[in-house]
Amino acid sequence: MKFLGIMLLAWLLSFAAACQTLNYPVSAAYLHEVKKELSTVFPNNRRINLVFHGHSVPSGYWSRQEVHTLESYPHLLLGKLKQEYPHAVINIIVTAIGGEYAEKGQTRFTSDVVPHKPDVLFIDYALNDMGIGLERSRAAWQKMIEEALRLYMKVILVTPSPDQRQDLKDPNNVLAQHAKQIRELAATYKVGLADPYAAFEKIAKKEGTVEPYMSHVNHPNEKGHNLIAEELFKWFK
Repeated sequence: MKFLGIMLLAWLLSFAAACQTLNYPVSAAYLHEVKKELSTVFPNNRRINLVFHGHSVPSGYWSRQEVHTLESYPHLLLGKLKQEYPHAVINIIVTAIGGEYAEKGQTRFTSDVVPHKPDVLFIDYALNDMGIGLERSRAAWQKMIEEALRLYMKVILVTPSPDQRQDLKDPNNVLAQHAKQIRELAATYKVGLADPYAAFEKIAKKEGTVEPYMSHVNHPNEKGHNLIAEELFKWFK
């Protein structure tokens, strides 16, 4: 009987550890100090730096290589934040480069991201990481996350927006695998996760297409960017 009790306790501890590591998201308290700063009123407030590191989507690229900066999700997020925090001074800093994948972003992380001293860092590379595969992209994401955490940055990992060449209704498509990997990284490193891929996936399954949210085969329009911004904004409510 005593042996069974010990075995049950061991199983419960193992189950609890697994749930904490893999299944349970970081709580909303993760950005508590940032939200506190955003709520502070002059002369006691300070500027808050939100840095967006990634590829063409956070850069604001639409179709025909047009760059719609003010309709891209970093700036749409700024609009939502200013409604929520009217006294805040917020810098939106985009270090993203169109066409780039995570390995390239990782090589310039120290020079291009760190000097901005992000209060919150958003990483969004999965759309282009399909070209380098899961293993290489995981290694690059890990290096960026680990450097950010060494410098005490708050990190939000962002799952990809759609590529219409990938069937979002298929849970095993290549982009879905990258989204899954990003969720695993967020759980492993206990950082934040914004999951627009899951939101787009629901739309695809319900409506049969995400085309109304897209300006191009793999670039969202304002409606699509607003959906992404809403997913990020959840961390600041």
